[in-house]
Amino acid sequence: MTEKYQIVSIEKPEQAHWAAIGGGIGTFNTQQAGDENYQPLCFCFYDPDEEVAGGIIGATFWDWFYLDLLWVKEELRGSGYGRQLVMLAEAEARQRGARHVFLDTFSFQAPDFYKQLGYQVFGELPDFPAGHTRYYLTKAL
Repeated sequence: MTEKYQIVSIEKPEQAHWAAIGGGIGTFNTQQAGDENYQPLCFCFYDPDEEVAGGIIGATFWDWFYLDLLWVKEELRGSGYGRQLVMLAEAEARQRGARHVFLDTFSFQAPDFYKQLGYQVFGELPDFPAGHTRYYLTKAL
């Protein structure tokens, strides 16, 4: 390592830090794997008061769909909204050319819900957080 460079702890990274680091890895990734063609994906539904009652957020890139977040108000869980959101998002991802989907969820969240939709566990982190497991799941579209 060259003495000219100094490693510094940054407590609150600013936009310039994210731009430099994210831009650097983004450029490298494009050189190695081609354009990722990143596109955000989001569906929401609203209650009668026009408040968000649930939704799904993810993104498509490199022919994959990353399902980042899925949430449905507690009183509406089990009524089919979550399943409908996943189906809509998967259909949109397929239309964009995605061939696979991946996500992560915790043991106290919804691993069984995703398994019922055809997802398979490909990784686990036990005791993350303590007393729980973090699951990584995937499915072919």
